[in-house]
Amino acid sequence: MKITVKLFASFQAGRFNVEIREYPEPTLIGDVVREQDLPEEKIGIVLLNMVHAKLYQPLRDGDILAIFPLVGGG
Repeated sequence: MKITVKLFASFQAGRFNVEIREYPEPTLIGDVVREQDLPEEKIGIVLLNMVHAKLYQPLRDGDILAIFPLVGGG
């Protein structure tokens, strides 16, 4: 299945901004996070088709997955 994966801010460093990637069924959001070696404790927001999502949710062909890191500052 084809999934559009969007990485934001510091998660783009050494990776990519947006890519359409192939994954087997079933693939969970957490599988994509681990494949990209993203530290789960630094994930701020995960959106699946523009709706908040959890790492245990399954992906379907054509989904758009956006992963944002935590934002620091004051």
